[in-house]
Amino acid sequence: MSKYGSIPTSSSSEGGPAPGSSPLDFISRAKARGVSALADRRPWRELGDPRALSVPRGFRYAYQRVRANLSYFSMNYTIIVLAVVFLSLLWQPISLIVFLACMVAWLFLYFLRDEPLALFGRTVGEGAVLAVLSVLTLVLLLLTGATVNIVTSLLVGLVLVVLHAVFHCPADSIDEEAGRWYTPVPPQPSY
Repeated sequence: MSKYGSIPTSSSSEGGPAPGSSPLDFISRAKARGVSALADRRPWRELGDPRALSVPRGFRYAYQRVRANLSYFSMNYTIIVLAVVFLSLLWQPISLIVFLACMVAWLFLYFLRDEPLALFGRTVGEGAVLAVLSVLTLVLLLLTGATVNIVTSLLVGLVLVVLHAVFHCPADSIDEEAGRWYTPVPPQPSY
């Protein structure tokens, strides 16, 4: 049996649920996967440090900053864009409900799966799941009549991300292996 994710699970050879597995086991695995997914998030203090802001010396430096910051703060930037879209939908409850339902679908069908998705006895690839969920989410949100609101909020979120990426000066050291600025920083001890 091949393992699909980084979290080992026990499953029967038929591909069905493991004997003795319960909803609590699923919740436990989902929580562990969520924590590992959020492990890519950088500290918000580092993202919002006003001492790291400066004007780039030229277009080339701005481009290098954007590439480095998009790579380094990718999870933070994703959370920011999703928060802007969520806040913009507060005044359109139907769109908000559709948005939340789509987020639940994304969580269960893409982010929190331990094993490949099987449909009618066939394994569905990651790319197909990603494409179907993306198109379905976009179509459902556009059908709610909030097209202008969603497009505007996505543009506002993207502008915020690009502005931060341009003006946030990365650390001086360059991580050659990763091809980006910043070196890994060990986690701070919690007191």
